[in-house]
Amino acid sequence: MSDLSEMKIVNVPIGDVRPYPNNPRKNDEAVEGVMNSIREFGFKSPILLDKDSIIVCGHTRHRAAQKLGMTEVPCIFLTDLSDEKIKAYRLADNKVSEAAEWDVKKLEKELDKLANMQIDMSIFGFENDDGEKDKKPEVEFTDELLLEHNYIILYFDNPLDWEVAKDKFGLKIKKDLKERKSQPTGIGRVVNGKEFL
Repeated sequence: MSDLSEMKIVNVPIGDVRPYPNNPRKNDEAVEGVMNSIREFGFKSPILLDKDSIIVCGHTRHRAAQKLGMTEVPCIFLTDLSDEKIKAYRLADNKVSEAAEWDVKKLEKELDKLANMQIDMSIFGFENDDGEKDKKPEVEFTDELLLEHNYIILYFDNPLDWEVAKDKFGLKIKKDLKERKSQPTGIGRVVNGKEFL
């Protein structure tokens, strides 16, 4: 374990910070939300760099800072990690966050409190639409594919196949389902998505 007393935050010229060329995370959809966070709260999470000023963690914050016209960004150099550990940490830091889930009831209470304080959380990707936060439309499923079925649902039992499908079909995660509220409940077919790859 590294000595926390050796972790120093330093301001680095943004032009000196170099993205990792093989960064496997796609962060286009997250940049605007991070920009809003920086505007609202300041730059509170430093970018983590290796000894050559290549980003280990913080590519989205870096892109947001560029779009905001910042000339310097707060950084921490991970001088205590070997090149191998740097490569592993770059993936691990992103992966472990995927295991966390929202406690929806507690989240709704917090969003309600913030709404009463006139704080707009929608700029960070949260929806607060008259108590119907992130409510998905109801869909009735069947195992049979009939002529009137105009859609199918693909499911994946592992995240790798899902990532392949997103690239293959050009899929994007829908953050806002409000435009689908007026659509009627339908009938579709649920199939194993791997069969379509």
